[in-house]
Amino acid sequence: MNIVVTGGSGFLGSALTRWLASQGHDIVILTRSLPDGQTETAGSTRIRRSGWTLEGDGRWMAHVQDANAVVNLAGESIGEGRWTATKKRRIHDSRVAATRQVIAAIERATRPPQVLISGSAVGYYGDRAAERLTESSSAGHDVLARVCIDWEREAARAEPHGVRTVLVRTGLVLDRAGGALQRMLLPFRLFGGGPLGSGRQYWSWIHREDWVALVNWALEREDLTGPVNATAPHPVTNAEFSTALGRVLRRPSWLPAPAFALRLALGEMAEALLLGSQRVIPERALDRGFEFRYREVDAALKEIFERL
Repeated sequence: MNIVVTGGSGFLGSALTRWLASQGHDIVILTRSLPDGQTETAGSTRIRRSGWTLEGDGRWMAHVQDANAVVNLAGESIGEGRWTATKKRRIHDSRVAATRQVIAAIERATRPPQVLISGSAVGYYGDRAAERLTESSSAGHDVLARVCIDWEREAARAEPHGVRTVLVRTGLVLDRAGGALQRMLLPFRLFGGGPLGSGRQYWSWIHREDWVALVNWALEREDLTGPVNATAPHPVTNAEFSTALGRVLRRPSWLPAPAFALRLALGEMAEALLLGSQRVIPERALDRGFEFRYREVDAALKEIFERL
């Protein structure tokens, strides 16, 4: 397949594009680091980077015209920098504006792609304590929930054009190479790791290899549309996660970080990313036979830190 990927240079997108290229697909990564329409190879004869813009029509739209599939992962990082009003606006607009441009390209195409895989997040559900959450659960009301609602609504505009649309609600993605796990390591290695706040909040996680496999499965599964939770079948509390991480690192995991200190240091971001609770189950993937390689957090962390 010819596949266009936005956000293809990030923590998730880079792993996905490498995998897709290894399976014989031809990939175009859309990036704002190049002028509109300028194209260059990206370390593989099957992967190219092409410049795009979030304003008006551009030459990059020709790539969507020629694509069998689009994977839309563009968006500013939510885990870097304090959440000022400007930062929250960028988090929202970077996702919604990028998706709006993808939809504009689809609308202009005489041969639209067969499928759009568009990013979203478990933040869609808001802070829900220990409630069991599936794809049919209602949306939350906080900042990230509103971002996800608008993000998904924009992506759904592809459906009237005959484009099968899948909304991937991603949880905490685990890999040593980046993401949230990489930022957790220093306190543990300095013997200062432990639960965040009460530790009772649920963290819905997924190994990066399973995330890549799930997106690839969604590309191929022609009967799949709508939201899909990209989380492992067994979410854990933050305290359970901290214990598992301490165990695999052979470090203590008993020193808690008080909630008030996290709020003081990180502001609103602490509440949304560290202290909020989402117990998310990948019901649709399980019902349709997707096989998770890493179902338990201990096995996932063991693979990550014992990998050669």
